[in-house]
Amino acid sequence: MRPRLANAALLTALAAMVAACQTPAPTTGPNRGALPTMERVALGANACWFKSGDPAFAAYKLAPELNSFSGRPRILLVHKGSPESRPLLVVQAEGSPSRLQAFGPMMQEPVAGRIAADVNRWSTGNKACS
Repeated sequence: MRPRLANAALLTALAAMVAACQTPAPTTGPNRGALPTMERVALGANACWFKSGDPAFAAYKLAPELNSFSGRPRILLVHKGSPESRPLLVVQAEGSPSRLQAFGPMMQEPVAGRIAADVNRWSTGNKACS
């Protein structure tokens, strides 16, 4: 009878050890809502396109409009000398999880692929510049 109790205790201890090793995969990550996503994009654009002195964006100025009552926070790129002019690039997000859109004349230029890649990377929380 004692060997059975020892085996049962051993099996219980073994099961507890196996259960302790099976931790669920972490589900944490960046908040995928529209505002947090656009905050990440705005920070990335400011750091990588403007503060870095990137020549592809030297003629432009960043105009963030993150406090949107429409539920579509966005950033705009405008001519540096005339910030009141029509935006050349609009990047906006909507919903949760957010759906990103980028449009405007700059999305018809050679820099469009880079813009899309940068925006997608920053939206996921990756802070790297291209």
